[in-house]
Amino acid sequence: MDEKAQISAEMILIMGALLVLVIVAGGFIFNISQQIATSISNVVDTARDSTINRM
Repeated sequence: MDEKAQISAEMILIMGALLVLVIVAGGFIFNISQQIATSISNVVDTARDSTINRM
């Protein structure tokens, strides 16, 4: 009975560690995607302004 409780506790710890890892990785990926979106927006704005100034 004690061995099953040990395995259960280890599984809970592993699942918790995986959950924390997924949350941290998700935050990191979200931050990168926001930076890419901002960069693309800046490029599009610059291209639009340049095109309007040429007319």
